[in-house]
Amino acid sequence: MIHRRAPQAPHTPHGPRRAAVTLTVTALTFTALLSAPLTSTAKPGPGPGPGPGPGPGSAPRAGATVRTDAGLVRGARSGAHRIFRGIPYAGAPKGRHRWAPPRPVRPWKGVRDATKPGPLCPQVPSSYAQISSTEEDCLALNVTTPPDEGRRRTAGAPVLVWIHGDGSVGGGAFFDGRRLARRGLVVVTVNYRLGVFGGLALPGLRGSGTFGLQDQRAALTWVRNNARAFGGDPGNVTVAGVSFGASAVAGHLTSPASKGLFHRAVMASGEAVMDMPAGAMGPGVPGYPWYVWRTGREMEDITTEMTSTLGCRDRRPQRTLACLRALPVKTVLKVPHIMNAFQAFGYGNATLPELPPKALRAGRFHRVPVLSGATRDEHRTFVGMMYDAVGRKFTEADYGRALRTAFGGPSAKRVRAEYPTAAFPSPALAWSTVITDRMWARGTRAQHEALARHVPVYAYEFADRDAPMFLPLPGDFDFGAFHAGDIPYLFEDETAEPQFTPAQRRLSAAMSGYWAAFARTGTPSAADPPAWPPYTPHTPYTQSLAPHRIGPVDYYREHNLAFWEATREGGPQQGDQQ
Repeated sequence: MIHRRAPQAPHTPHGPRRAAVTLTVTALTFTALLSAPLTSTAKPGPGPGPGPGPGPGSAPRAGATVRTDAGLVRGARSGAHRIFRGIPYAGAPKGRHRWAPPRPVRPWKGVRDATKPGPLCPQVPSSYAQISSTEEDCLALNVTTPPDEGRRRTAGAPVLVWIHGDGSVGGGAFFDGRRLARRGLVVVTVNYRLGVFGGLALPGLRGSGTFGLQDQRAALTWVRNNARAFGGDPGNVTVAGVSFGASAVAGHLTSPASKGLFHRAVMASGEAVMDMPAGAMGPGVPGYPWYVWRTGREMEDITTEMTSTLGCRDRRPQRTLACLRALPVKTVLKVPHIMNAFQAFGYGNATLPELPPKALRAGRFHRVPVLSGATRDEHRTFVGMMYDAVGRKFTEADYGRALRTAFGGPSAKRVRAEYPTAAFPSPALAWSTVITDRMWARGTRAQHEALARHVPVYAYEFADRDAPMFLPLPGDFDFGAFHAGDIPYLFEDETAEPQFTPAQRRLSAAMSGYWAAFARTGTPSAADPPAWPPYTPHTPYTQSLAPHRIGPVDYYREHNLAFWEATREGGPQQGDQQ
């Protein structure tokens, strides 16, 4: 039996066409198994959920009081850090404010306790993590400051704002920012509306399909207004995210309303310009030109399909909206797959006026330095958790069917010749490599290329094939450097930390040093680790991050991208537009 950490924040897109909505959300439900928060054994209920613990030898103690623009908050001290949890950054999105843009917090009198995490946004439990919430008053964030001594020495520390992934489960309090804070950063982690509460769309509804993205923007606005109170510099803010959270960062890069709210961006395992071949996420799952972006009409179709059993259909959208707003959260959450179905962002609206990949390619995005990368074996997570690691063997016949579904007959033969099962330990690893190269690596490189034409880009590949995963799984499937496996190297994690080897601890130190340097200066330079040159269209440098080697990797060759550039058949292409 192997013990590996459940990857944080993979997600799956849904609803490529109205007729395929039900098929898609049903077929993709399994991917929720891959989305456990870093503290996935926690069981938060509707009230304040669990947050990262204080760590060995650093029990939190009260005594840290700060004045925000809405009132005083009292946090706790953990060793040399001050930690504030559950600070509201927007009003409760409930009642007539459900499915409405975030609104300002009502100021409070006295001192507000900020020693416990605020409620998680509405979400449902699953077999991978028994976390749930029905509390809509959830738009809160958490702040971890640098050690007191460092804070006194430097006025205005860089601020890193973390957007967690998945889009249907999780919360900011699951990410312990002390490792990055020790590097001199003020770390802010954010809750935002998830699933149907963040993505519902109706004709004429302002903000349709983008409420979660608007919440994040409200959090960034809060940071601009309050960073100084926590020792941070509102003029030096980095917005960072993983998976669905990284896609959100791409959204902010192209959203006019997010201009000026951040000065650097980090995208880990992002899908900004990534497509999806048919069957890549499981049998029966259609292909789609863009993994995470949907037109307004598509988001409305998803809403119609997913809410059809709630008794709120009316020819007048305002009446439909009023009916849905009046429903208890528990009633909405009982609809099967309703949270997973909205793991996408709508565009063609005030928040996202145009398709973000198109805007990125045209250079219509905010000019900030970007640190961007992926893991070496992204798709092993999805294949392993659907097949071999859970006892459903992915066979040679399955491989052939998957190739034909994704690429069509003639192209499937060429792909099979390029990726013969004899070259891999198993058909599952062959198929994982095909989709890692075709979907993830090609999309990641396209993202780098689009950005690097206009701004400094620092590209990386996380390549630790022994990264710890806590979830005990049967069999011996090799997950390799799995999706989002790099995140425990940046955030404190009480489960992963004891499993680190000395070499992995050094890698964690190097990575947190790089990230902190990037947040401070826009360049991931550090005194000890090897240099990290920028990625440019002419010199596409990618930094490999592995326990026993940090240095350049030929990403293009490693992921066989010359072959995939020559193979135009088989699924939507990166240049396709809707």
